Amino acid sequence: MKKNMISIIILALLVVNVAMNAIMMFTIIPANRKSIALVDQVAAAIKLDTSGTSPEGSSGGARSVSLADTATYSIPDQQTFQLKKGEDTKDHFLVCSVAILMDMTSDDYETYGGDIDSRQSLILNALSETIGQYSYEDVQALGQAGVQNACLEKLQEVFGSDFIYQVALSGYIVQ
Repeated sequence: MKKNMISIIILALLVVNVAMNAIMMFTIIPANRKSIALVDQVAAAIKLDTSGTSPEGSSGGARSVSLADTATYSIPDQQTFQLKKGEDTKDHFLVCSVAILMDMTSDDYETYGGDIDSRQSLILNALSETIGQYSYEDVQALGQAGVQNACLEKLQEVFGSDFIYQVALSGYIVQ
């Protein structure tokens, strides 16, 4: 008799558990859908892609170009860029090595890419101008990827083309 009584209690608890799960599903899922819709609206307002990629491409503005179609131009020596004076009114600098990745399949690569070496001062001037508009606090907030994206946008504007598809700053030190 005790085994039957325990079986009945277990069955009753099982039925209560199923009923509680059903109630939770009907109350939580609509609220969750509303939250997801709200997040999608906010992301659309600030132009973010909620699937994990940025609007420009798969990794923060760098479009996908195969390694076989990539030409790399490294500016010799480490470069030192002066940052704008910030709240502490002290001089701060960004020290890094610069490499530019170019798409060899682009039509503009034929025009600019072959003699990119002769345009080194133009490139350094654009990078200096871009990095120099940020203070130490801005660079800390942007991070390396943010500074690289800003430099990429400036170089694409200077050349009037997107054959340069990535700017790599290695040995990135802010002081």
